[in-house]
Amino acid sequence: MSQVAEKSLIRFKFVPDFRLYVNRVTYIEYLDNFPILSLRPEPLEDPGNNTKKRVFDIGFSLLIIVFLLSWLIPILAILIKLTSRGPVFFKQSRSGKNKKQFTCYKLRTMKISPDANTKQVTRNDSRVTKLGHILRKTNLDELPQFINVLLGNMSVVGPRPHMLIHTNRYSRMMGRYMIRHFLKPGITGWAQVNGFRGEIKDDNQLRGRIDHDIWYMENWSLWLDLKIVWLTLYTTLKGDKKAY
Repeated sequence: MSQVAEKSLIRFKFVPDFRLYVNRVTYIEYLDNFPILSLRPEPLEDPGNNTKKRVFDIGFSLLIIVFLLSWLIPILAILIKLTSRGPVFFKQSRSGKNKKQFTCYKLRTMKISPDANTKQVTRNDSRVTKLGHILRKTNLDELPQFINVLLGNMSVVGPRPHMLIHTNRYSRMMGRYMIRHFLKPGITGWAQVNGFRGEIKDDNQLRGRIDHDIWYMENWSLWLDLKIVWLTLYTTLKGDKKAY
C-alpha cells in the first residue's frame, strides 16, 4: 500500500495498531492530540526548517548571480555563439516537486538535435560541442539554474531533476523512485557528491541515486546542505570522471 501511495506522490500515514508494527521502524506524529504513524522522518515538512532552506537558497543564489553570473554568463554566451549555431540557453521541461513540471535552464552544450528531450548524454556523445565538453566538465552549464532557485521551482541542494520521459520510465522500473519528488529538485545533491551523477546505465545506478536522495530527505539539515555545496565544489576542482 505504501509503495502504491508514494508512487502517486501521496505521503503514506495511518492510525496505528502498534501490534502490527512492533518490528518495523516507524515515526510518531500528532494531528492535534491524535497520534499518526509515518514510515520515515521528513525534516523539511517542518515549516521552520522549510523557511531556513528557502532563506539559504535565496541568499546563496543572489550571491552567485551578482558576483559570478553577472560577468561570467555574458562571456560564456559570446563563446557559445562563436563556436556553434543555436541559442545560448537550453530550456527543457523537467519533473519538480510533487511531479509538477517546470522549465529548467542550462547553458547550451550540444548541437541542435531532435532527440535532446529524450536521450541522455553519454560518454563521447557526438552531440556535445567542444566548448560544451568544458562547460559540462566544470559544471558551468548548470549555473543558470540559480535563476530556477530564485523562481522557487528548484533548490540549491536536492534530488537532480530528470527529463519527463525518464521520470515516467524510472517510476515504472522502481516504485520508490517517486519518493524523491516530495522535495524540490536541486542544482546538486547527496547522490551526485557520492558518485551517482550523469548517465544512468543500469538498475544499480538508479537504485543508488534513489537511496541517496531518500537518505537526504530523511536526514536534511542546513549543515548537510553546506557540506554538499562544499563537496560539489571540491569534486569539480578535483575532476569528476562522470562529468561528461
